[in-house]
Amino acid sequence: MLTTARGSGPRAAPGTLTQLFITAIERYDKPDALRYKADGAFQPISHAEILQRVRRIALGLGALGVARGARVAILSENRPEWALVDYACLAAGLPDVPLYPSLPAEQLPSILADAGAEVLVVSTAAQAAKAAAIRAQVSSLRWVIGFGATREPGVDLTLAELEARGAALDGPEAAARFRAEALAVAPDALATIIYTSGTTGEPKGVMLTHDNIASNVAAITTILPLRADDTCLSFLPLSHIFERMAGHYLMFALGATICYAESVESLLDNFAEVRPTIVFSVPRIYEKVLSGATDTARAAGGLRFALFRWAQAVGARWTAARERGRAPGWWLAGQHALASRLVFSRIRARMGGRIRYFVSGGAPLSPDVARFFLAAGLPILEGYGLTETSPVITVNTPAKCRIGTVGTPIDGVEVGIADDGEILARGPGIMLGYYNRPQATREAIDADGWFHTGDIGELRDGYLAITDRKKDLIVTAGGKKIAPQPIENRVRENRYVAQAVMIGDRRRFPVILVVPNFAALEAWATFKQIAWTDRASLIAIAAVVEKMEREVLGGLTGLANFEMPKRVVLLERDFSVETGELTPTLKVKRRAVDARHKALIDDVYASTDFTAEYAGVPKAKGPPAPA
Repeated sequence: MLTTARGSGPRAAPGTLTQLFITAIERYDKPDALRYKADGAFQPISHAEILQRVRRIALGLGALGVARGARVAILSENRPEWALVDYACLAAGLPDVPLYPSLPAEQLPSILADAGAEVLVVSTAAQAAKAAAIRAQVSSLRWVIGFGATREPGVDLTLAELEARGAALDGPEAAARFRAEALAVAPDALATIIYTSGTTGEPKGVMLTHDNIASNVAAITTILPLRADDTCLSFLPLSHIFERMAGHYLMFALGATICYAESVESLLDNFAEVRPTIVFSVPRIYEKVLSGATDTARAAGGLRFALFRWAQAVGARWTAARERGRAPGWWLAGQHALASRLVFSRIRARMGGRIRYFVSGGAPLSPDVARFFLAAGLPILEGYGLTETSPVITVNTPAKCRIGTVGTPIDGVEVGIADDGEILARGPGIMLGYYNRPQATREAIDADGWFHTGDIGELRDGYLAITDRKKDLIVTAGGKKIAPQPIENRVRENRYVAQAVMIGDRRRFPVILVVPNFAALEAWATFKQIAWTDRASLIAIAAVVEKMEREVLGGLTGLANFEMPKRVVLLERDFSVETGELTPTLKVKRRAVDARHKALIDDVYASTDFTAEYAGVPKAKGPPAPA
């Protein structure tokens, strides 16, 4: 029997993304609806310019013979042109297919061919080179359009040339017809096909309608305090549904200003320049901010580091009091105010000084990270969802927030917990299905309309808590079941750890693969006067291996003996999208990691005495020492 919870309000009336677009244009008419970095400063684009350019792109596509229903793929980093092409496709009835710009060329043909894409829009010369390399493999592809000022090799037409074709057809009658047709789009019309493989399997095309996503936008506007004078910094890939719904459609519909970050590497500089009020991000960014603040204080040494650690402790006590539903006493409140002025204010300033709150999604957020940010006056509202659910299923809000959970269901959405612990969801955001994969669709959505998420969780007084991925559960050879994500999350909180992955399915006992934070580890090794030549030689040194073993396993208290990793395996290179170990949204693909490092893992198991499974005495292992 299902345990269920549902949003407190009814679902919004069916709507469309084109209605949201036209309404926002006419309601707000701002001079800086979008901003992007050029010539050393952020430049504005007005609502009026956006409307004209979107209309002309749509007219230009029609002039090329791209008929309603044709697929248009977008291979681009976050930038205004991405948004313009997307809105043009929505208005022209052209379902678009967003592609992660980090995807290598060899992964593109299967997606483009499956979608039957007729048009591929590319951003840079590097993306154009990918298009040129794979074009012959995609028979449906007719046009490649580039954002550059000139035609790169492999590009048929620049976006400016496409807009010029549309401009030749533009005028009052065309503008009126464009508006009428955009507002006449049906809520159940296909808006986009988003290819996602999650952490396992081949990419599947998730078909989302206008109303799938518009219903999500409408629900979020009723529960999060968002305003037309908000400023959002967009840096998560627009090809991912989280940023697309929240940082793109939601922000635009509410009249907020959307600023496109230059890159992840320039993120802190862009925070200072843009001074955003709302930011949508994944946990890794928050972890890096906290790690950077800690490392900066540690490097300053002495009084400053002691002050930082004191502020952390005060913040922990302050948030603990709030979580218990109590107002901090006068002494604790005074200490927190002092910590805020002396320490936390520096972190707020680094984030631009105007953040009202962050929203986190895409992966589990460490409760300790959430508590630190809350104490610093930078609350993080964690939510949960999937591409197949458009995406938000649950979210914490300023009025109803419980750290350690992903919040309560949004309006119109129902959440269920199956007998095996799997999280189910039902509501207007559930996808049409997987494109060209009816069997996969039937497996994902049951006869009662429940979408099976593949995640394991539980409901706590209406709040949803995620405990693991159903397919990620490790079942040892002895039949013991281990949820690896909570263990990995605890390990990654250590400053000496960059990445951690548990391995052990169908094996005698679990081991944990760790990529060290080499900046911290090398600094420690230098302090200890340890000599090394490269990273491989560093992690082969016995003292370093022992150090990492203490750091990795020292925080894993309270685990059952069968859950405790029996070996720590150090890796010299971080996981990446290019090697296939990470998804484009930076989630670890456990099976791919296992396969890529199979020889090392097999050696660990072969060289470990079977009794180690029961002894509970973990040992660390680095790669073979260099000859």
